[in-house]
Amino acid sequence: MTTGANSGRRVVIIGGGIAGLAAALCFARTGADVQVFEQADELREVGAGLQITPNGGAVLAALGLGAIADQRSISASALVPVDAMTGETIGRFDLSRLPGQPYRFFHRADLLDLLAEGCERAKVTIILGAKAVEVGETHVRFSNGDTAEGDLIVGADGLHSVVRPILNGDDKPFFTGQVAWRSVVKVPSSQPEVKIWMGAGKHVVTYPLVGGRMNIVAVQERKEWAAEGWNFFDEPDVLREVFSDCHQSLFDLFDQMQTVRRWGLFRHPVAKVWHDHSRAILGDAAHPTLPFMAQGANLALEDAFVMARCLDDDPSVHFGLKAYQAARRSRVNRAIEAANRNAVNYHLTGIKRRVAHAGLRTMAQLTPNLFLGRYDWLYNYDVTA
Repeated sequence: MTTGANSGRRVVIIGGGIAGLAAALCFARTGADVQVFEQADELREVGAGLQITPNGGAVLAALGLGAIADQRSISASALVPVDAMTGETIGRFDLSRLPGQPYRFFHRADLLDLLAEGCERAKVTIILGAKAVEVGETHVRFSNGDTAEGDLIVGADGLHSVVRPILNGDDKPFFTGQVAWRSVVKVPSSQPEVKIWMGAGKHVVTYPLVGGRMNIVAVQERKEWAAEGWNFFDEPDVLREVFSDCHQSLFDLFDQMQTVRRWGLFRHPVAKVWHDHSRAILGDAAHPTLPFMAQGANLALEDAFVMARCLDDDPSVHFGLKAYQAARRSRVNRAIEAANRNAVNYHLTGIKRRVAHAGLRTMAQLTPNLFLGRYDWLYNYDVTA
């Protein structure tokens, strides 16, 4: 049961990405007066596709966005591990049998639009071109001259959050020795599958997007450092050279690349402090994760719902935020640890690679439900229940 404490509560959210808009909509639907401030001049998501797994989909459904999410995404049928060198399908694991919401493939921009439309209907105020330059306990000052007062200030501003260091000081991420590339290419038709092309010291993930497109994420282990962030471009020929020893069916996709973004993969610690009496962080601002479990956006959706619910349960902002961190921290840590393990599993070499592929092949043939069952704790979790 809720006390309805969010009714009339003033919430200021810094960041108009997926985490920020999800939080805005969750708070607005519990009666809060919500303002979102985004430093860009338009709402946009740099990048390409993302996977919204059933745990994230549960939040979209609870916000009344399930039906429109179906229209703007592709429901996945299977997870298919592939030997990147030979093109051999190692196994096929049925994602359509997961309970709850569908396992969906979204373009980031489509998910952002979906959330923005929900915010508009919920009377959320969204202000663009406003970069936070001063964050006090109850006020924020922005680069465009705006100021905002709030009972709660939420940092949903990602890796380079201005709120996180206020609560935690500066942290020291470290380069993982892995570099990733993203691209989207045109593919007239394809199966609604996520394929993991596993190579020695590298891998590629592919899945289709609405509009006859294919999302490609490629990762290579390397010593050369690469900058962190989404906005660094690379030459497609660089990526083609890195994966030149892979099977032709994968290389055919690379041949279609026209624009490629590259970024270094860094490990950030989960923030020790997620809130004080009136300020809080969520999503990547609180717990950045490597992209090997496709949980970044899903954890942000969960955070948004839990934060709004905990604050709606408690007239005290401080104690509501304390309940939010207590509810989220152990789950977030477990998901991040799972992603870190996959970073190793996808890149095996030599005898370890052969043994692992043989094990996957056997599991797919004899006990396919066992493979996905290892992640029941992740996908079957519903923060809205």
